[in-house]
Amino acid sequence: MYKSKITGLGKYVPDNIVTNNDLTKYMDTNDQWIRERTGIEERRWAVPGDGNTAATMGVKAAKIALERANLTPKDIDFIVFATLSPDYYFPGSGVQVQDMLGCDTIGALDVRNQCSGFIYALTTADQFIKTGMYKNILVIGSELQSTGLDLSTRGRGVGVIFGDGAGAVVLSRSDDDSDILSNHLHSEGKYASELTVKVPGGENPPNKLVENWDPEDLTYYPYMNGNYVFKHAVTRFPEAIMEGLKANNLTPQDIDLLIPHQANLRISQFVQKRLRMKDEQIMNNIQKYGNTTAASIPIAMTEAWEQGRMKRGDIVVTAAFGSGFTWGSNIIKF
Repeated sequence: MYKSKITGLGKYVPDNIVTNNDLTKYMDTNDQWIRERTGIEERRWAVPGDGNTAATMGVKAAKIALERANLTPKDIDFIVFATLSPDYYFPGSGVQVQDMLGCDTIGALDVRNQCSGFIYALTTADQFIKTGMYKNILVIGSELQSTGLDLSTRGRGVGVIFGDGAGAVVLSRSDDDSDILSNHLHSEGKYASELTVKVPGGENPPNKLVENWDPEDLTYYPYMNGNYVFKHAVTRFPEAIMEGLKANNLTPQDIDLLIPHQANLRISQFVQKRLRMKDEQIMNNIQKYGNTTAASIPIAMTEAWEQGRMKRGDIVVTAAFGSGFTWGSNIIKF
């Protein structure tokens, strides 16, 4: 059994900054209301025509990660791409990345686990490395969400939260002590309807939507039962983290850096208090980027590394909870 380690990190976010005050142009809201409920101060949204899509942003982040790993696209054996906002209904965005980067005719796998997408994607890549099937895998989380939000007072509970951006890591076979120590994945599909976009889907295919258009049918917008999701998140986050720590005979005090999915600052603060962790042990950047779903962890991980908060030998823990419901954690000796 081989070991796997992160050898390169990269991130990309659109240049366009949208502040909480900017959102008052679209809906009845204010900066204080948004900050108190989410911790978000601003987010990045792509501008129509700027060329940013889930695939192209993923490529931009990937190029940075590859350069930092001292690798070229030809060195990559496989791609795992996590997103809820692919460029096409099908095919997935992974094959677009393969083409745009100029990789060989390698495999490309798309992961559709929404907020837990990067946890699932990294876990999948880790297994391919450890079994010896591949040596270098590109793992990307990328989201273009601003074009699918209900930017009205009616949709402000969701519309103020989400942002655009991409993060990427290169996962490579390790010949030192660096390793992804363990991965822990869970789901509970009976809660699927609590955080969802239903259209297009099996019950509401595009042809039915067009033929029987109902202006009051908003199932093509994201729906979130906010209080219900929050209640489950503050339970599952600590569970996933502790499960991983116990599997490796570690405690919360052994964590050098916890990188939670940037869903809501209040959730991160609750988890920190529950696990009795110090401020310097937690990476939070939702204030600047909002919830970038599958991209949030690799963006935060890259930023932490750039800031010198994540160093070789550190115990780094990632954790996420989201639509599905799905949740999980990665325990990493960076």
